[in-house]
Amino acid sequence: MDRCPACDGVVTPEDQVCPACGLRLAGATASFEPVAAEESAAVVDGTGGEGPVLVVHKGAEVGERFYLDGSEFTVGRDPECDIFLNDVTVSRDHALLVVSPDGVSVEDKGSLNGTYVNDILVDKARLHNGDALQVGRFRMIFLSGGVA
Repeated sequence: MDRCPACDGVVTPEDQVCPACGLRLAGATASFEPVAAEESAAVVDGTGGEGPVLVVHKGAEVGERFYLDGSEFTVGRDPECDIFLNDVTVSRDHALLVVSPDGVSVEDKGSLNGTYVNDILVDKARLHNGDALQVGRFRMIFLSGGVA
């Protein structure tokens, strides 16, 4: 049984992306040296201890990471958006991500195709570690990075 080097989730040789954390796997899954105990805390959530992140799991840029290192992030097809998703299924001003001490929430901004969390259409929702955020054809996995 092969394991993802970032989250230790189960992967198959056919997987190009870890189904648990969204890490892009290079070719066939290879074995790796175990991480030292003092380093493991930084990678347990797949973010490297750098705070919350969205990892593109499905869409044009599979494996791309959007680090949520501020307080608000606009999501949309407009190149001026903080998280630019270039696809006609994404509205120009699609959603807003808000990072606070309580966690990360997403709010749909009246998009045509809606915003989904774990396949449920939402107007506003709090994201939890491992949640799937769907914006148009883009499916992203939220990794909390230790944020509540």
